[in-house]
Amino acid sequence: MTDRSEELILDGPAGTGKTRGLLEKAHLVLLNHPGAKALMIRKTQQALKGAALQTYQRQVLHPADDVSFYGGNAVEPPQFRYPNGSRLYMGGMDDPAKVMSSEYDLVYVNEASELALGEWEQLTTRLRNGMVPYQQQLGDCNPDAPTHWARQRAAAGRLKMLPSRHEDNPALWDAPRGEWTPAGRAYIAKLDALTGVRKERLRFGRWVAAEGMVYEGWDRARHLVPRFEATAENPRGDPPRQWPRYLAVDFGYTNPFVCQWWAEDPDGRLWRYREIYMTGRLVEDHAETIKTVGLDGVRAVVCDHDAEDRATLARKLGCPTLAAYKAVAPGIQATAARLKPAGDGRSRLMLMADSLVEKDPELADAGKPTCTEDEVESYVWDTRAGLRKGDQPVKRDDHGMDATRYIVAFVDDLALDPERPEGTEVFYDPVEISRY
Repeated sequence: MTDRSEELILDGPAGTGKTRGLLEKAHLVLLNHPGAKALMIRKTQQALKGAALQTYQRQVLHPADDVSFYGGNAVEPPQFRYPNGSRLYMGGMDDPAKVMSSEYDLVYVNEASELALGEWEQLTTRLRNGMVPYQQQLGDCNPDAPTHWARQRAAAGRLKMLPSRHEDNPALWDAPRGEWTPAGRAYIAKLDALTGVRKERLRFGRWVAAEGMVYEGWDRARHLVPRFEATAENPRGDPPRQWPRYLAVDFGYTNPFVCQWWAEDPDGRLWRYREIYMTGRLVEDHAETIKTVGLDGVRAVVCDHDAEDRATLARKLGCPTLAAYKAVAPGIQATAARLKPAGDGRSRLMLMADSLVEKDPELADAGKPTCTEDEVESYVWDTRAGLRKGDQPVKRDDHGMDATRYIVAFVDDLALDPERPEGTEVFYDPVEISRY
């Protein structure tokens, strides 16, 4: 609350109260400095509407503050207006025009690790409103790889990083008693059940890289890309309608059911632009969601092999499905090849940000992956007794990885490759394909 460093990030594991603390500071700055302007921003504006905005409205604001909300217009972004003339603006880096045209005293970046270094630096140039004695850029983030720009910037002395731990959150830790609260015990138990790099980061707050990553070429900054410019005809910023589209499905109930919408551009790149990643729902319920989201332009629905689930999905969607080519090794090799930069420096497989139809609250609460991009860094080779790196991946939190492998195998015609490993089944039926 008292730190005036030009750049300050609270880092720590999940659930320590980082967002609440930073929003409390922003709120106090706006209350105490008439005419001050602050910006709350995230990688995408849609993502900001989740936890951070709800925390501000439900836990930080008080009726006595007399703060009102204005929904914005063609020129101004949405904002909260304070009686003393201060303003808290909101936006996303996927639509920077509105927020970058103004000047601020304080900028708060929710989930700062999602931003590229250039985006973080771009925001610092807007800190020149002059209504507060100091201008400051704040951010919160869960730990990432040690090579992440935030960690490197802190090591270089250009950014101050303050650690936040579960014991800092009074909802979880009873300091006078020196023990977890009932809610804290339940929450920590969920984090203790995590494994690998996700446990190291989300439970213990360590900046570590996953050992033995299957997709070593994965780079969030390069492969997780913004959506296309939204228009009245394309409000979600999806790929152009003329690009061929495909669905990839990995069935699940206790484990996540995953359905990915993919588009193929004229250069053969694959773009994941929509996704269902949800537990506890029946296939017929997912089919209704899929029809609501849309099947326009979809040329094939490539599925896991469960015969009953495939039959249900096909019946409810009113279209045939194809059994996926499931040979793991060639599928991984083909996917890894697509992650590498092509001749123009761009990869041939992209995951578009803000693709989730709906976030699974139980998965989020348990600190488990809630979308495909959450799986990649914890998707590692199984090195138990008798297995070597490269033999087979660990079969855990891999449902989006499986669906991605299915669609790559389909588009790259792996099952029809005469050089495929001997004994590999070919599941694609040319007659079945011709029905699309």
